[in-house]
Amino acid sequence: MLEDNKALARRWFEQVWNQKSEAAIDEMFSPHGKAYGFPQPESVVTGPEAFKQLQRDFTGAFPDLQIVIDDLVAEGDVVAVRWHAEATHKGHHLGFPATGMRVSVTGSSFFAVEQGKIVDGWNHMELTGLIRRLQQS
Repeated sequence: MLEDNKALARRWFEQVWNQKSEAAIDEMFSPHGKAYGFPQPESVVTGPEAFKQLQRDFTGAFPDLQIVIDDLVAEGDVVAVRWHAEATHKGHHLGFPATGMRVSVTGSSFFAVEQGKIVDGWNHMELTGLIRRLQQS
C-alpha cells in the first residue's frame, strides 16, 4: 500500500501538473476530495471539477510549469512530498497581464489516500509572495 500511495503522488505531479492532464484529475482525485491551501493559504477546493478549473487557471498562467519532487515519504494512508517548481508567467489567467517573468517556488504537499484516490491534499508554498512579485514587475 505504501508503494502504491507513493506512486500515486508521483503520477499526480507528473500527469496533472507537468503534462497538464485533466483526465488524470478524474482518475486520481476522489469525487469528494478536498485540496487545501492552493491557490491561497485559506483556500479549499472540493471535487475534481473545481480542481480542474484551478489547474486550468494555473497552467494557463504558467504553461511551461514543471514540478520536480525532491523528497517523498509515506506512512499509513498519508504521503508527504517536498517539491520545487519552475515556470514562466505567459498567461493572463491570474487576473493580470502576463509578465514573461521566469519564476520558481518551493513547497510541500501532504496527501491522504483512500481506495487509490486522493481524498485530502494539504499544500504549502509561498504563492502569495510570488504573485506579488509578478504584479510588481
